[in-house]
Amino acid sequence: MGNIRITKLFSFETGHALYGYDGKCKNVHGHSYKLSVTVFGQPISDNTNVKFGMVIDFTDLKKIVKEEIVNVFDHATVFNKNTPHVELAKELKDRGHNVLLVDYQPTSEMMVIDFAEKIKKRLPENIALHSLKLQETDSSYAEWYASEN
Repeated sequence: MGNIRITKLFSFETGHALYGYDGKCKNVHGHSYKLSVTVFGQPISDNTNVKFGMVIDFTDLKKIVKEEIVNVFDHATVFNKNTPHVELAKELKDRGHNVLLVDYQPTSEMMVIDFAEKIKKRLPENIALHSLKLQETDSSYAEWYASEN
């Protein structure tokens, strides 16, 4: 039996600002992100297994991605922890806002790398992460492929 790829789509709203950037994105703003998560593996061939014929139950994949990414980033504001925005971040946190300080510039490119690492750690041993696509706008996205990393 061959490997099969399956993909689950997620969406979340996140704000961010790009520290040191020379354009509009240096200002706090937000996006309606769309995340496509593609994994691969062999469908379960044991017909006594309740998940017979599945590579991974979509519900199990959803649980991983929601816990690691969506529930963390949805309606959060993300800043590079080295940014001068830390004072703003503290003010927002003090007012009850969900603020994330990360070790990287919160671009789609860096976020998708972070997401790949988080998801890979949670997948069952027999399932591999194939690719991620993080769409920031209708016309802009970043992709991560296991074969290239």
